[in-house]
Amino acid sequence: MKVIIIDPDEARAALVAEGLADVRPLEVRRASSFEAIEGELPSFAPDVIVIACDSPDRDTLESLREASSENPRPVVMFVDRSTPGLAEAAVEAGVAAYVVDGLSAGRVRSVLEVAMSRFELMQKLRTDLDKAKADLASRKSVERAKGLLMKERGIDEDQAYSLLRKLAMDTGRPIGAVANDLLTFAGVLKGDGS
Repeated sequence: MKVIIIDPDEARAALVAEGLADVRPLEVRRASSFEAIEGELPSFAPDVIVIACDSPDRDTLESLREASSENPRPVVMFVDRSTPGLAEAAVEAGVAAYVVDGLSAGRVRSVLEVAMSRFELMQKLRTDLDKAKADLASRKSVERAKGLLMKERGIDEDQAYSLLRKLAMDTGRPIGAVANDLLTFAGVLKGDGS
């Protein structure tokens, strides 16, 4: 397991590393701030990032949000104290586990395992949601293209769908892409496009 520990306090960082002592194989890198190690994230490709601090600051959360949007990975945050709204801001920034005043060597591994599992589940949900949105958009395009074919060719819905499906099979492309092309060309021919 590859772990990055971000903590300005060496003793607290050592406590996190101690909690992972029985994990094999294990490669740990430590930095005093997120900004200090941000450039190494792509090449090191950690399995999890552990941030331990007194209280998270907005700059760290913003850097984490940017890094998570480019290359998401599980993040665990152990904080000594928190103020209202910080936990929510941390989760929005990509933190999978936010633990207040609960850092002990015996808890580190289990918290990391839960955070990594939760992260994988959230990634799957995001992927499923993106696919569902794309499928819905494709269906809408197919319905609009069928309507256009029915109007322009004077055919019924089944015939319009069969025509779209045949075009898709003949070109080896998804039916949604063929429908989008048809709608785009129709718009250009009508003067709706630029």
